[in-house]
Amino acid sequence: MNSATSDDDLSAIAKGGKQNVLGFLLRLLARIPFLFIAGRLYGVSEVGRFASALVLVELVALLCSMGEKRGLAQRLSDGEEHHPANLVYDGMLLALIFSSIAAVFFWLVPAPLFPAGQYSELDRLIVLAIPAYALTEIVLAAQAYKYDIATTVRARAVVEPWTISIMAGAFFFIPGIAESGLTMAYLVSIYAGLAVGLWAFFRSYGRPAGWRPSPRYIGGITLRALPLATADAIEWGTRRVDIFILGFFAAPSAVGVYYMAQQLASLPQKLKTSFEPILGPVITKNLKTENYAAIAKQVCQVGFWIIAAQAGIALALGLPGEAIMGLFGPEYVGGTGALAFLLAAEVVAATAVVSEAVLIYVARVRNLWISISTIAFQAILTIVLIQAVVANDLGEPFKAAAAAVSLMIALGVASLVKAVLLTKILGHGINNWRWALVYAVAPAVLVGWLATHLPEWAELAFGIPLILATYGFVIWKRGFGPEDRVLFARNKDKAATIAVSE
Repeated sequence: MNSATSDDDLSAIAKGGKQNVLGFLLRLLARIPFLFIAGRLYGVSEVGRFASALVLVELVALLCSMGEKRGLAQRLSDGEEHHPANLVYDGMLLALIFSSIAAVFFWLVPAPLFPAGQYSELDRLIVLAIPAYALTEIVLAAQAYKYDIATTVRARAVVEPWTISIMAGAFFFIPGIAESGLTMAYLVSIYAGLAVGLWAFFRSYGRPAGWRPSPRYIGGITLRALPLATADAIEWGTRRVDIFILGFFAAPSAVGVYYMAQQLASLPQKLKTSFEPILGPVITKNLKTENYAAIAKQVCQVGFWIIAAQAGIALALGLPGEAIMGLFGPEYVGGTGALAFLLAAEVVAATAVVSEAVLIYVARVRNLWISISTIAFQAILTIVLIQAVVANDLGEPFKAAAAAVSLMIALGVASLVKAVLLTKILGHGINNWRWALVYAVAPAVLVGWLATHLPEWAELAFGIPLILATYGFVIWKRGFGPEDRVLFARNKDKAATIAVSE
C-alpha cells in the first residue's frame, strides 16, 4: 500500500472519529439529564438496584452478539464473493437465537440480576433488552463497514440517551410504574435505538438474496466467533465487574453512588469507541495486504488522539469532582474518590483498546488469554481491597474507591502487555505516549485547583471551561503535529494537511 493510500486511511479514521466525537458530545448533553433525574427522583438505592441488573443484561447481550461488533468487518472483507446482506443476516439470526435463550433463562431465574433480592415483575422485563441490544450491535457494525458512522451517532448518542432521559422522568409520575421507572425507560430506549439502526440497515443492505440459513455455516461462525465474543465481553466486563462485585459486598446505596461515578467516567470511554467502528474496516483491509507499518502508524496515531482527549476530559470532570457529584444529591459526594480513579483508569486503558483493535484479528487467542487474565486479576484485586476496607472499618465510600483503584491497576497492566505483544507481531513499535501530555496537564491542574476555591456554581460554570481551554491550548501547541491535525481538518483542507506531513 502506498503512502497516499495510507494517508487516505488515516483521513477516513479521522472523519469517522470526528462524527463519533460529535456523538460523544451529544451523548454527554443527553446523559446528564438522565443522571440528574435518576439521582434526584429515584434515589440512590433504586439506582443501585437498576445498575446491578443492567450490568448482567448488557454483558449477556454482548456475548450473544457473537463478537460481530468487531468481527463482522472481517467476515464482510473475507466474503466479498457472497451477498453482503446474507452475511449480516446470518449473524443476526445467530444473535437472535442465543439472546432469546438467555432472555428466557433470566426471566425464569432472575436472582443473578438482582443480588439484593429486591425486584418487581416489571423489573424482570429488563431481560427483553438482551435480544434488542445484541441486534443493535450487529446492524450498527454493518453500517460502520460502509463507513456510515452517522447511524451509530443517531442511535447511540441521540435516540437512546434522550429516550431514557425523557421516559425516566415520565414513568416516575405514573402510578404502578414509578418504582420500576428506570427499567422501563431503559427498555424503551434500547428498542428505539434498534429501530434507528434497522431503518438505516434495510436501506443500505436491502433484503437478502436467496438466503438460506445453513446449520453447518452458522456453527462455523459460532466457533470462529467465540474467542472474539469472549474478548468483547471481557473488555466490556472490566468496566462492569466492579459493580457486580460491589453488589455482593456493599449496600445498594454504595452501588448507586458508584454507578453514578462510573456513568460520568464512562463519558471519556466513549471517545475510544468513537474510533472503533471506522478503525476495524481500515485495519482488516491493511491486513489483507500485510501492510503492518501502516497499521502500526494508525494505532499510534489514534491512540494518542484518544489519550489526549481523555486526559483533558478527565481533568475537567475530576478536579471539580465533588461539585459535579453533588449535583445528583448530597449522598453522592462520597463517590468523588471513585470518580477520580475511574477517570484515570480510562486514560491508562487507551493503549490496550487500540492495540486490541488489531490483536483480535492477528492474535485473537493470545489476546483472549490476556483479557481473561486481566479481568481475573481485577476481580481478585477488587475483592482483596474491599476486604481491606471492611477490616479497617473505613465505610461504604471507600469500598467504591477500592473497586475503582483495582480497575485502574488492571487496565494499566493490560495496556502494557497488549502493546508489547502487538509490537512483536507487527515488527513496529506501539507507543501512544508523548511528553506533551505532561506539559498540558500541569497548568490545567493548577487552574483546576484554583477553581476549587470558588463557590460551587462558579467552579462548575467557569472552572470546567477554563480547565479544558488551558489543557487544549497547550496540547495543541506542544503535542499536535501536522498529521494529528488531520483530525480537525476540513475535507477541503485535508490534502494540504497531509502534504505538509509528508
